[in-house]
Amino acid sequence: MSVKDQLIKDRLPKHVAVIMDGNGRWAKKRGNARVFGHKHGVTAVREVTEASAELGIEYLTLYAFSTENWSRPKTEVDALMSLLVTTISSETKTLMKNNVRLNAIGCKSNLPGSVQKRLDECIDKTSGNTGLTLTLALSYSSRWEILEAVKTIVSDVEAKKVDLTQLDDAMFGSYLSTKDIPDPELMIRTSGEQRISNFLLWQLAYSELYFCDILWPDFRREDFYRAILDYQGRERRFGKTGDQITK
Repeated sequence: MSVKDQLIKDRLPKHVAVIMDGNGRWAKKRGNARVFGHKHGVTAVREVTEASAELGIEYLTLYAFSTENWSRPKTEVDALMSLLVTTISSETKTLMKNNVRLNAIGCKSNLPGSVQKRLDECIDKTSGNTGLTLTLALSYSSRWEILEAVKTIVSDVEAKKVDLTQLDDAMFGSYLSTKDIPDPELMIRTSGEQRISNFLLWQLAYSELYFCDILWPDFRREDFYRAILDYQGRERRFGKTGDQITK
């Protein structure tokens, strides 16, 4: 029996988030520049996106470029931005074919104009699709997102649009860039690193975390299915005891 056949269809996570790690190490092992790994990582993105759409997962969020990544060598950043433009353009047809709607979160104003243009075009073109929502976290960091939310809340309180005494988890969440997306039930990180790296800190509060040693360019749909199968074998308690959950 294949890994996919072992999955319980009515226990699939609604939202899966992925930290796509290991492109640079994958390229270095082959004696190539880091961008070589980023280029080959596009195949893994396609595999996971198509697998999610086929399974009926509703939301997939990929950590594509963090605000901290701007501090990398200029040659690598420039190559990454160029790759983003070509990849978004070339993959639009695949997104349409699979009924996938593209979304993006992060400080998009920091992105080059060419990236913003292609991104906006693809988001607009796929906006009518009703299947999987694929969110790219670009120029994103969770601390930045939370600080932006706090600034907006303070401004709204001062303008008397919001009563501070009514502020709760739900209201705070409505100020985040993921306000229209449910929190991830599962977060996957490749390459063997076991940390969250400033990714969806608020949203991952009760997510199941799955770490694997596979470098991102080698990650395929079977690996994705294994992560979901592992998730389905866990007991999600949300602070309660196991006995409370089973009652």
